[in-house]
Amino acid sequence: MNWARSFYINYFIKFTILSVVTGFLVGTATAVFLICLDAVTTYRESHNWLIFCIPIMGLLIGWLYFKYGGTVKKGNNLIIEQHRSAQKEIIPFVMAPLVFITTLLTHLVGGSAGREGTAVQMGGAIVDQLTNRFKLNESERGTLLIMGVSAGFSAVFGTPFAGAVFALELMIFKNCKWTDVLPNFLAAFGAHYVCLFWGVHHTIYVIELIPAVNVKTILFAIIAGILFGLTALFFTRLHKFWSYLFGKIKIEIVRSLIGGFILMIIILLLGTQKYIGLGIPTISNAFLYPAGNYDFIIKIILTTFTLSAGFKGGEVTPLFFIGATLGNILIWFIPLPMALLAGMGFVGVFAGATHAAITGIVLGIEMFGLQAGIYIGVASIAAYFTSGSEGIYTAQLKEGIKYKVYNYLKRISIL
Repeated sequence: MNWARSFYINYFIKFTILSVVTGFLVGTATAVFLICLDAVTTYRESHNWLIFCIPIMGLLIGWLYFKYGGTVKKGNNLIIEQHRSAQKEIIPFVMAPLVFITTLLTHLVGGSAGREGTAVQMGGAIVDQLTNRFKLNESERGTLLIMGVSAGFSAVFGTPFAGAVFALELMIFKNCKWTDVLPNFLAAFGAHYVCLFWGVHHTIYVIELIPAVNVKTILFAIIAGILFGLTALFFTRLHKFWSYLFGKIKIEIVRSLIGGFILMIIILLLGTQKYIGLGIPTISNAFLYPAGNYDFIIKIILTTFTLSAGFKGGEVTPLFFIGATLGNILIWFIPLPMALLAGMGFVGVFAGATHAAITGIVLGIEMFGLQAGIYIGVASIAAYFTSGSEGIYTAQLKEGIKYKVYNYLKRISIL
């Protein structure tokens, strides 16, 4: 009994210290990244000629990953794989500066990409360097990687509860330990407040009108969720299709150069910067004003093409864009408030594409409040079950209730 008590006391002290260190390091790194990202976005918006540099930047990004990438080319999937790995191979630290720089270069010239992938990869790469310094065993290292992911997600979006849950859900709950929970949440909240300390502010979205919950409104939320799930399915399938086509080009540098030329032509033909970069102004407007009927489709095409061509960033903020603009136009046949539909889509498409329905529910409550969270949660669950068997993170295991349902339906020939 004394041995067990001593073990848990030492474990608690060790991971309390690691939580503080993780929160500070990842929160600071993410704050610097967000400040730089805002700067390059502002610069690009006032210098339209940078669009013509997309092929050159694609060439540079391709060369950087060819020269220094190695295993870090796997991105988020490398962190997931390492969490489940039986071998103790520390994630190369080069992942952090490499994804940091290449994401900024992608946004500088107008690539349609996000930012969560960068924060998560930086978080995982930074904290894994602590493994040997703190003499962690494989189980403890798994906890540390979860903390790095939660800290990165929490800091980049300002959602510590969702960040902590996202890390656990990304790694599949059954592969996590109950002792992961407390340090995971401590790291998420620590990174969030450190990021705020450095003066970073996150965009706030407001849903002012929320109808009373009844059978009719919940049914409409389910219908909307199904549409969000099918949109997420289209996103993941198109991403896979572009990746397959670019995979035919064996030389990585040539791949990103050709992709850059095509992306430049597409953006020039569109004649607007509305669909490039993060698209935060369009997301905000989707809660207030009618969106374009094809905004979500164009963003799907541009984002999947940009990332498949080798440019860097993430998928989550573009998924927010896609979901919010899609939800916005659903008001034409789903009688729910426009802002609520935008919020439901904001989270629902994310939940479907990432296969993180629980995170979607927590994210909805954290960002929009409990009453809106009920509708968003229903839509997220519906989106989760209609988004197909594969998400954007290819290293996710095909297990859990969703896959049991799919396998059952396949056995009875429904799918």
